[in-house]
Amino acid sequence: MKRPLLSLTSLLLSMTAQAAEPLAPPGTPASAFPRPDRPVAEIVAPLWASEAERDKVDEVGQVARLMKISPGESVADIGAGSGYYTVRLAERVGPSGRIFAEDVTPRYLADLTSRIARAKLDTVTVVRGEAHDPRLPAGSLDAAVLIHMYHEITQPFGLLHNLAAAMKPGGRIGIVDADTLPSKHGTPPALLRCELSAVGYRETGFSVLEGGVGYLAVFEAPAAEARLDPSSITPCKDVATRSNRR
Repeated sequence: MKRPLLSLTSLLLSMTAQAAEPLAPPGTPASAFPRPDRPVAEIVAPLWASEAERDKVDEVGQVARLMKISPGESVADIGAGSGYYTVRLAERVGPSGRIFAEDVTPRYLADLTSRIARAKLDTVTVVRGEAHDPRLPAGSLDAAVLIHMYHEITQPFGLLHNLAAAMKPGGRIGIVDADTLPSKHGTPPALLRCELSAVGYRETGFSVLEGGVGYLAVFEAPAAEARLDPSSITPCKDVATRSNRR
């Protein structure tokens, strides 16, 4: 009896299992961190709006300029989804730079791997992370971006804590989101500041992006000696349901 052929989806997922792997040993486990005291939105799509619409308002360009992302830098696209930022940031950092396209969803990782291969982007590495840990090498990143997905992170305190370990001294984190409630697929800036502060991050910039694509909040990751013990992290109860710009 002949064995059935693998479906295209099964084949892609199989390829992803081989191509997209964690790049670092496990960090601090999820059990060490408190859950956020707020709703966590469901992961609904790898692309929140069409690439043409986003290019029309130069979304990536705005973020890259405000974050001062430069040629030769190493940047992580956390929750890379469709790879919209990944491919554009790869062009920005150039052949001497490095992009880590990280995600936790197998289907997105399969599509990312395929897109990167088609584009022949040798400076991009697709990485399989976990909800509480991006699994990136220690001290490897100049910057990281989390684009329209912070509200979907089930373990934000764990992810931020373990991401800090992957940052170089002075490494910067840029978060783009909508100023609305997590249940409506956004994060109020006050809530974002509270949660980042709870893990030891320091805010260095805040801008409302042109074209109605949300806001960009930029933070500096805590240095190794300043990282907080997970047991001292307290969820942000008093700002979990408020939506208000700076």
